Amino acid sequence: MAPYESDDAAGAARDEDARSGRRKAARYAVPVAVVGVAAATIGLVPALADSGDPDLPRISAQQLIEKMAKSDTQQLSGTVKINTDLGLPDLGGLENSLASGAAPGSGDGSSADPQSKLTELVSGSHTLRVAADGPDRQKLSLLERGAEYSLIHDGKDVWGYDSKSNEVYHSTAADSGQDHRAKPPATPEDFAGEALKSVDDTTSVTVDGTMRVAGRDAYKLLIKPKQSGSTVGAISIAVDAKTGTSLKFTLTPRSGGAAVLDAGFTQVSFAEPAASTFDFIPPKGAKVTEDQDGPKGREHAHRGGDDFGKGVEDFGKGLDGATVIGKGWTSVATFDTGAGGGLPTGSQGGDLGGFLGSLGEQVSGKFGKGTVFSTRLVNALITDDGKVYAGAVTKEALVKAADTGK
Repeated sequence: MAPYESDDAAGAARDEDARSGRRKAARYAVPVAVVGVAAATIGLVPALADSGDPDLPRISAQQLIEKMAKSDTQQLSGTVKINTDLGLPDLGGLENSLASGAAPGSGDGSSADPQSKLTELVSGSHTLRVAADGPDRQKLSLLERGAEYSLIHDGKDVWGYDSKSNEVYHSTAADSGQDHRAKPPATPEDFAGEALKSVDDTTSVTVDGTMRVAGRDAYKLLIKPKQSGSTVGAISIAVDAKTGTSLKFTLTPRSGGAAVLDAGFTQVSFAEPAASTFDFIPPKGAKVTEDQDGPKGREHAHRGGDDFGKGVEDFGKGLDGATVIGKGWTSVATFDTGAGGGLPTGSQGGDLGGFLGSLGEQVSGKFGKGTVFSTRLVNALITDDGKVYAGAVTKEALVKAADTGK
């Protein structure tokens, strides 16, 4: 197999070209992204790679990034495996309820709402079927035991359907091909697009040989933080040699062990999907919830086929007032909750404060006292005066950020 060049060894003469390549990468489009709401931190299990590494033409890391940036995959269908190992404690489904913004058993919202449904991908193993036909039509189906959840974007319509509960969610995008909501990462292409935005002078980028994924020849792009203090060990992306599409995405933690996120197609086709793939009509008797996208909207459900009701409140707002401390892979997001006293205690918190405290580690510094909650990738510090510091950094880096503000 021919040797491969790295950006690290390319020399100072190529720095300007590398920066140009990174600017292109920052505009990296993900046409297969499905309209909906972001499901926080999800990943994919290892793809079933074929035996034998292909002998492909020599390529530099910069050239491979530019190939990815120029990729214009408009049509795609395939099967993706999903597995995430963040090292979260078993909370009996509490983490999914918290992520969706609903208390366990509250009954609020629809089971077909992508905000709540796609948070299931935050842990465990799952199988997805994905399809895309340009910016106006995408479909993602989450296959479950004896059931299926589908999220369909067809023109201005966005549909979610949960076959287990026979519930339907519907919203209307403001413009065909565009959506004001966040898009849930669901394929290696989605994750690669985000990873490429992180490529800067704090990053080592190399081409680490070749492989076969889902029957296709691919180059392996290896991304590593240069900075100490990051919990990210390395990101590996298998890039289709012909189309530049990402076929496999793997994120391993600096602490070692199994991958935190591991993204791969087990089957993929770049042929045009059948038009019927994106057709959807609410089944007879289905409970339909319409989201008219407004904070004043009111949820209204009815039994299928008549007028849609009022919409539910907008979701995916994000955190207001958050600022970023530091640079590159060791950057830390911080915001003030406005509620002093740290974790809930006493009559307000009941046993919740003690339970949450048992999951964290007590720390102290110039900032005062607080609790660090750790996963294999993301750590968060909640101080006793109500401030939050979070990032893919070590506990020590969080404490330093809280102490110094940089």
